[in-house]
Amino acid sequence: MRIVRTIAEVRAAVGDAKAADQSVGLVPTMGAFHEGHLSLMRTAREQTDLVVVSLFVNPTQFAPNEDLSTYPRDEARDAALAEAEGVEILFAPEPAEIYPDGFATNIHVAGITDVLDGASRGPHHFDGVATVVTKLFGIVRPDVAFFGQKDAQQVLVVRRVVRDLDLGVRIVACPIVRESDGLAMSSRNVYLDAEARAQAAALNRALDAGEAAHQAGREIVPAALAVLAEAGIEPEYLELRDAETLQPVARADRDALLLVAARVGAARLIDNHLLRGIFA
Repeated sequence: MRIVRTIAEVRAAVGDAKAADQSVGLVPTMGAFHEGHLSLMRTAREQTDLVVVSLFVNPTQFAPNEDLSTYPRDEARDAALAEAEGVEILFAPEPAEIYPDGFATNIHVAGITDVLDGASRGPHHFDGVATVVTKLFGIVRPDVAFFGQKDAQQVLVVRRVVRDLDLGVRIVACPIVRESDGLAMSSRNVYLDAEARAQAAALNRALDAGEAAHQAGREIVPAALAVLAEAGIEPEYLELRDAETLQPVARADRDALLLVAARVGAARLIDNHLLRGIFA
């Protein structure tokens, strides 16, 4: 595996692969790899010839009061894990490489970024995500890019950017990887102490309860909220939204996402379940 720091280096490496008629897969990450990240790399390894993993803690998607400075970082560990998964290129640029002096372009996706995490974290968040992903697609020029379904709203934002800007990248959303008690794997789970870690498992239990209510024809959101209340968790949001448009829905007549965000201990956690529509 090669670790490259510059746009020129990664473009040269990818150019060689494309000249050899190889397909290129990109796994965009902010590092602090866990089994969820590794599952994306494995899927990329199965579906493409050359796997590029970007490791970049993107400053533009963090608000001043968020955890940019404390976000977990361990490049040596991440590099060893990526190499073990057969990744050929780890692109680990400095911020100035991605955002040079005078950088003044911002990608904004209207509508679907105004709700859920866009409302909770502010408009900067998905603007930062859309901008850095667009840059990475322009730098690496992948055929396929792989994202985790845990960030379901992010996946929809990226799909919209690709569609609207005709970027020609196929987006693959990979299933959420969970701990044995159901907690969705996240780099921010390291912020949880033992008490908060036990409490956090209630997020997936709440989504399970909502899904069970859906299958039984009962109200979905109240069933999920009851589980969170029992665990002493007050969510930032727990909502049922159309799986494609993120419009609020009362029932999952079509495929819908039941999404939750909550602060548990020192961590802000998100999770979701896809509820298959009754008439899908």
